[in-house]
Amino acid sequence: MLNRLIENQFKLAEHQTDVKTEVIAGLTTFLTMAYIIFVNPSILSEAGMDYGAVFVATCLAAALGCLIMGLWANYPIAQAPGMGLNAFFTYGVVLGMGYSWEAALGAVFFSGFAFFLLSIFRIREWIINSIPLSLRLGIAAGIGLFLAMIALQNAGIVVANPATYVALGDLSEPAALYALLGFFVITALAYLRITGAVMIGILGVTVLAMLLGHNEFGGLVSMPPSIGPTLMALDLAGALDVAMLSVIFAFLFVDLFDTSGTLIGVAHKGGLLDKDGKLPRIGRAMMADSGASMAGAVLGTSTTTSYIESTAGIVSGGRTGLTAVVVAVLFLISLFFAPLAGSIPAYATAGALLYVAVLMAGSLSHANWDDPTDAAPVLIAALAMPLTFSIAEGIALGFISYAAIKTLSGRFRDLNPAVIVLALLFAAKFLFLD
Repeated sequence: MLNRLIENQFKLAEHQTDVKTEVIAGLTTFLTMAYIIFVNPSILSEAGMDYGAVFVATCLAAALGCLIMGLWANYPIAQAPGMGLNAFFTYGVVLGMGYSWEAALGAVFFSGFAFFLLSIFRIREWIINSIPLSLRLGIAAGIGLFLAMIALQNAGIVVANPATYVALGDLSEPAALYALLGFFVITALAYLRITGAVMIGILGVTVLAMLLGHNEFGGLVSMPPSIGPTLMALDLAGALDVAMLSVIFAFLFVDLFDTSGTLIGVAHKGGLLDKDGKLPRIGRAMMADSGASMAGAVLGTSTTTSYIESTAGIVSGGRTGLTAVVVAVLFLISLFFAPLAGSIPAYATAGALLYVAVLMAGSLSHANWDDPTDAAPVLIAALAMPLTFSIAEGIALGFISYAAIKTLSGRFRDLNPAVIVLALLFAAKFLFLD
């Protein structure tokens, strides 16, 4: 009876897979992305949010997103609060722009709602096709550099300097040494294709620090902490401030392209695209992502998105939504490991952030460096994010520079209406609203 229900729901035979294969694939995917359980609360707690509540919200939002993706869209693609967007939430919106974390959650909710509408009315393809590839590459790389800056600061490797703005910190300090060790170990394990390399690195550094007396063990399992401090704490009215529109757009823009790129990339790897190279049920997959983002904002976490780490499960044989459902169950089980998550120091996650930064900065290799009208906006967008400490400002400067350079180079025809409108809106914001 159970096997029949599973077969009817996920069409395992049609996708030439079985329950055992899907379970193994789900476990593999979870191990590659479970670091978010430790990293997300660490980042968002710096915005003033309750660590335990964010831990619970992270697990619940990830589980909900995976369940919707698995049961409704029937894809082996896992979801969780996205790296880069959580950093922008804390360091850009709250600490940088001075908004409350409640208002930032409101912005996440509105961006998720806008994403949902774009998916329903099928406008997403037009938007995706309207944004030049060079800008997408620059934005992805910029987010990576932004994460790298945060990782280096958290570890004390890069410090403030009144004369040069930034300077090298004291590399003899334990935090810096542990962060570098974690980064080296994670990178080496990833090269050796060890499943769960990031999580192994985080836990390995944590245990080593405990053994050497630089960190305390808070326990392993317990009942989940209260989600009360963040549940339904979002400030929708505060998110409607005019200056917050660029923040909402940044959340929406990054999530839209991150999700679409991940969906197509993972589906291609698993042979899930149709004969025309398109992803069936992409609308459902997009709505699963946007729905999880809205729910995550209500629970108390930053934008939820599809994870490229799902590729690990695909390689292990995952082909249906049962893989995502297994990931969801594992996230729910993780709720009982809050003491372990609370024992993870910032320097242990710094190495993981730096490794994720390496992966994201790799998009620079695909830029057209032979054409300066393409290369210059890529570099401006990429550098602006870490140097202004804002993903939104990097996106804005990328669009403005792209439109201006193409126009002055006599290549106005390279611009489409979407790019022109966005560039003018961003320019008006800098001139009249800042």
